[in-house]
Amino acid sequence: MKISAAVLRRAHEPVMIEPVEIDTPWGREVLVRTAATGVCHSDLHVVEGQSRFSLDRPIVLGHEGAGVVESVGADVTTVRPGDHVVACLSGFCGSCAQCLSGHPNLCVGGIVARSDSAPPRLSQNGRALWPFLAIGSYAERMLLHENSVVKIDPDLPLDRAALVGCGVLTGVGAALRSSGLEAGQTVAVFGCGGVGLSIVQGARIGGARQIIALDIFDPKLETARRVGATHVVNSANEDPVKAVRALTGGAGVDHAFEAVGNTTLVRQAIESLGIPHGREPLPHRHSPVPRVLSPGPPVARRDGHPPGAARRHQ
Repeated sequence: MKISAAVLRRAHEPVMIEPVEIDTPWGREVLVRTAATGVCHSDLHVVEGQSRFSLDRPIVLGHEGAGVVESVGADVTTVRPGDHVVACLSGFCGSCAQCLSGHPNLCVGGIVARSDSAPPRLSQNGRALWPFLAIGSYAERMLLHENSVVKIDPDLPLDRAALVGCGVLTGVGAALRSSGLEAGQTVAVFGCGGVGLSIVQGARIGGARQIIALDIFDPKLETARRVGATHVVNSANEDPVKAVRALTGGAGVDHAFEAVGNTTLVRQAIESLGIPHGREPLPHRHSPVPRVLSPGPPVARRDGHPPGAARRHQ
């Protein structure tokens, strides 16, 4: 089947809308008509050549997609044509050691993408294209493994549902799962884009008593306040670390989240932590991994790691 898709051939070059061939679903695969897709900074990292992913073949970007199932392979059991679904970038096999230990987000089974020896899901003039993260949502249709889709209520608007597939899940998950946030603790969020705003909401849901949102754009800070931030700081106008310290009476915060993928902000987040037990999750799993210099001596924290030790949300 021929579809239109946004194709990137080389870093730093324009993403072009081009005709692409998409295969029919095999086995446990699902063909989804794309209704909406988010535009994530992780896609921009690929375009700007700052990603860990190779561009050894043209790529169809996008991984925050939602749509309607059009057809399914013979072995699919979880969805059927007409179902509304969200693409899940953390596809899983269900049988590897990580999946069986309760961590399907860390799956090493490798079943959600076709093997290099198999005919490609996407191609152009006989040449394989790579769907980003085995999704490729910048296209009229997505061909996905059934373990890479989540069925949703058909009443949920698909343009909202698409954002849950990455930005909302990453931010809320960082606050509620990765950080170890406890009710009554304090939080600083560096960067109030889609992920940062989701962290703010996750911290509110988790019962944080103080949520400090930091960004350089006032409209983002206004949105952060609306969704749960108790304090906002424009870091273009004042030193963010000093501001966080002032707002916490000099103590620093229990949890600092860096939601941009910027080394300067990572250091600022670490320096805003209270010692000895602060945490600084890095929600962006697809951004370049920065080299972080710890600002202080290796004082132990509650979980036995040095203060400011970063843990990447998966």
